[in-house]
Amino acid sequence: MIYPLAAEAGGPPAFLTQLVALLVAAALIGYFSARVRIVPIVGFLLAGVLIGPNALGLISAREVVDAAAEIGVILLLFTIGIEFSLDRLARLKTLILVGGTLQVALTVMVVTGTLMAFGVPWRAAVFTGFLVALSSTAIVLKLLSSRGKTGTATGHTAVAFLILQDLAVVAMVLLVPLLGGSTTSATDLALALLRAAGVVAAVLVVARRIMPPLLEVVARTCSPEVFLLTIIAVCFGTAYLTSLAGVSVSLGAFLAGLMVSESRHSSHALGEILPLQILFSATFFVSVGMLLDVGFVMTNWPLVVAAVALVLVVKLATTAVAAVAVRRTGQTVIATTLLLAQVGEFSFVLEGAGRRAGLTPAGLGEDGSQAFIAATVLLMVATPWLGTAGAGLGGRWGRRARTPAGSDALAASGVDAAAYRDHVVILGYGDGAREVGLGLEARQVPFVLTTLNPDGAAEAEARGWQVIRGDATKQHVLTEAAVPRARLVVIGDDNAEMAARQAAIVRGLAPQTTVVVRVDGDADVSTLAEAGVDKIVDTEHSSAHRLAASVHTELADGDRQDRGLDTSRVARPALDRQSACPHLPDVPATLPSSWGCEDCVRADATWVHLRLCLTCGHVGCCDSSPNRHARVHADATDHAVAASAEPGERWGWCYVDERELAGAPDDSSR
Repeated sequence: MIYPLAAEAGGPPAFLTQLVALLVAAALIGYFSARVRIVPIVGFLLAGVLIGPNALGLISAREVVDAAAEIGVILLLFTIGIEFSLDRLARLKTLILVGGTLQVALTVMVVTGTLMAFGVPWRAAVFTGFLVALSSTAIVLKLLSSRGKTGTATGHTAVAFLILQDLAVVAMVLLVPLLGGSTTSATDLALALLRAAGVVAAVLVVARRIMPPLLEVVARTCSPEVFLLTIIAVCFGTAYLTSLAGVSVSLGAFLAGLMVSESRHSSHALGEILPLQILFSATFFVSVGMLLDVGFVMTNWPLVVAAVALVLVVKLATTAVAAVAVRRTGQTVIATTLLLAQVGEFSFVLEGAGRRAGLTPAGLGEDGSQAFIAATVLLMVATPWLGTAGAGLGGRWGRRARTPAGSDALAASGVDAAAYRDHVVILGYGDGAREVGLGLEARQVPFVLTTLNPDGAAEAEARGWQVIRGDATKQHVLTEAAVPRARLVVIGDDNAEMAARQAAIVRGLAPQTTVVVRVDGDADVSTLAEAGVDKIVDTEHSSAHRLAASVHTELADGDRQDRGLDTSRVARPALDRQSACPHLPDVPATLPSSWGCEDCVRADATWVHLRLCLTCGHVGCCDSSPNRHARVHADATDHAVAASAEPGERWGWCYVDERELAGAPDDSSR
């Protein structure tokens, strides 16, 4: 048997040491970046600089890192494509064809003219213009996505320009050998462009005709593994096929995302792919940082500063002109210009092709290549701050122009700013969710439903309900359902463990939102309460509780009805844990066993006040009541501590020590 990954003498595989160094460095520096409120992308770039061959030298096998980085770019562009749609992209055709083309052409011409004025040969000058014309698709789209700006006017403009740049790479790769003296013909160039156009057309047909029914069939298997593998296959398969036609894998991945976006299961797909995208995207940014030679920067800082200044000035000017030409507002022009003021990752590929053809940036040989790499990495590091500055300056420009805040974004995206606010979110679809939805619909309360069940989703959509197809344990799906702005979240999963997972994620997104859970059988109230659940409906006992509540409503006098307890609301003990009472255990959260004193209800007796046993949830009457059932229960069960169940009261009583226990000092029951 052969173990190709095993190292000699039983040691770790050769690649593992470097992989561990990469992941640990990225995690540590990413953590410290988050702590000091630096964008994680910058942290990953700095991690690459630190562990790269020009610093600590922890990574020497660049092949593995480069492969992981390429996967990161593919997954990033794929997720961005899913967040778009063909209809939205069609609305950007003027931005792409006019604005994008103008931005690339102007950049190439300005760089070429500037360098030729300083005596650089025209071939090297044009080649350098190609390098500068490309912005970083990965970084810009990552920033837009993480900040929720993809659907804004700035996001649309930036994406449109980046799409055209990726298309332009096809022509640039073919022109570079020609600039180096090769005999590439105009016919070869025309055929390559036609192939690229054919690929795009084929993808559009597949997106409309094939992908939606295909994903519908896969989703009906109800297998997360099969669905994830199908999505991965679509992503990488499309990227591979487009690369065979001469189109960049990044554009191919973006087109694959567009195909998936046309399916009703796009949200589900995005939720499944995001964890992988985050991992490999981090690897990409680390790999870029590894290219920077700090020693060269220190020794040749005037050259590096000049390169950074040239790129920055040219990109700011040409992007602004292109944005103005397609009638973007001043606010959008400023924000887009600063966001795209860097050199892209595909310029590294182009620079390698130029080196093989005998071309170097500005015709400076190895120094030119190193200065180009240094300027690119430094501008990538600066991009988050440039993007923030652009958004701030653009906002001030918009206010000066008396443009309502956010109106530019809304006009571009068609998003209703008031949608999904103070609504109800229902996670899962079944009999309980259907009943809740019908009740909310009758009361005209807005609600959103999420489910992975294709039949359930189709049934809900047929009723005219808003449905998001996706896994409710994925933060992306909950965010799309606007859980942070919801007034109530209803978890209809009968599986208590799954309900607890969903509740924990909901609670992290919306600390103040009420969470209601429906579970089958005896629920572990403590586990659900720790996950953040406020109310629990136990299907085994809910019918009995509902019957008792109905009889109570019809027969009990108004005073007793007003004092009834909600048997589905979790009772969280809020007693001072620092109390000297030795009988105050780490009592779990519990559910009241009855709406009133259990024994009094059975005997048709009356009570004065209610007490809740913190060990089992028994509801009994106080010592001021005729039958003192709370004390009877404590004596019979050795459950020493009870809490007042009266509204607004926060104190307990120890039946062993005969003493009152104070409420928690932080006055918090959660």
